[in-house]
Amino acid sequence: DTSLTEVNSCIPSMPISPSSMTNQYKFEDGPELRDLFITVDDPESHITAIETFITYRVVTKTSRGEFDSSEYEVRRRYQDFLWLKSKLEEAHPTLIIPPLPEKFIMKGMVERFSDEFIETRRKALHKFLNRVADHPTLTFNEDFKIFLTAQAWELSSHKKQGPSLLSRMGQTVRAVASSVRGGVKNRPEMFAEMNNYMETFSQKINVLDKIAHRIYKEERDYFNEMKEYGPIHTLWSASEEDIADSLKGVASCIDKCCKATEKRMAGLSENLLPILHEYVLYSEILMGVLKRRDQIQSELDSKVDALASKKTEKDLFSEEIGKLEDKVECANNALKADWDRWKQNMQCDMRSTFTNVAENNLQYYEECLATWESFLASQTVDLHVEEDSEDRP
Repeated sequence: DTSLTEVNSCIPSMPISPSSMTNQYKFEDGPELRDLFITVDDPESHITAIETFITYRVVTKTSRGEFDSSEYEVRRRYQDFLWLKSKLEEAHPTLIIPPLPEKFIMKGMVERFSDEFIETRRKALHKFLNRVADHPTLTFNEDFKIFLTAQAWELSSHKKQGPSLLSRMGQTVRAVASSVRGGVKNRPEMFAEMNNYMETFSQKINVLDKIAHRIYKEERDYFNEMKEYGPIHTLWSASEEDIADSLKGVASCIDKCCKATEKRMAGLSENLLPILHEYVLYSEILMGVLKRRDQIQSELDSKVDALASKKTEKDLFSEEIGKLEDKVECANNALKADWDRWKQNMQCDMRSTFTNVAENNLQYYEECLATWESFLASQTVDLHVEEDSEDRP
């Protein structure tokens, strides 16, 4: 079932508090098992002759024995997060690595290096590290530990020890060769279903993302127009003595509704838009993970075909096939476990997000309705008072 409302097995989501030292995202692990807490804060601008960039403070608190200290504080820039993500993908090709914010997130809505852009990115980077910390396998990755603990010069030195250009090119060539050979022959039904699910999910989440951005744009246009109406009524009241109080009352109501609209816009930009776009990125990541699993399967299939067509070197081929079968089994098991965890969290995030949007909308309309009802009630009382005074002899 590809419905986004499939949340029967969903656990309650945790309250969000970006400045908290506790992780925001809870998977199946209980809070008593937590031993790694990370926060990303304090963005700082750096201007050099070559470039301008932002660094973020990453504070880590842990009780794990493999760490030399219980608390670390380092500064990292966006490129460092990209490096960590690439290392995680390299070490765990069939695990679902959490997405990072794009280089220019929410393009067209906020300017680069503006306070809003920096804060949006900070929250996304905070979420990324906590997603990794919550993962039962990724959290023990050595590069992740180095990212959290190494000083800037140590991290730079460690980065230089990565795979050579020829090695990376070899991986790319193998991936291209695998795709040229065509689809995998013996894909298990479970992974075929996953692939179909993700194709449908990708279509739906992209549509939702576009609709949410359109709603936000319309809301922003409405807000900008409404900001002009209040002052207009105030100026109008100066030239209409008989209805001056009523016009001022209308201006006051418009101003209150304008503030409520601004608050609702903030809720959309802080809660709805980032979550939907995160899962747009997740859909791309999952399609990539499934392709990498198929690549391993395809490699095994090609070896099996080669063994069947060759009479010599059977021992060598049998050994390679045994290793590939183990590799496929490991890839399948890793992806199965990650799939269940990801699906559960996706359902929780969607339910929590749309519930919050609905509650915020209800609060918004109730607030605006109460504002105008109060104003109309006051006008009705004033009208009755005037009528009574006119009826008196």
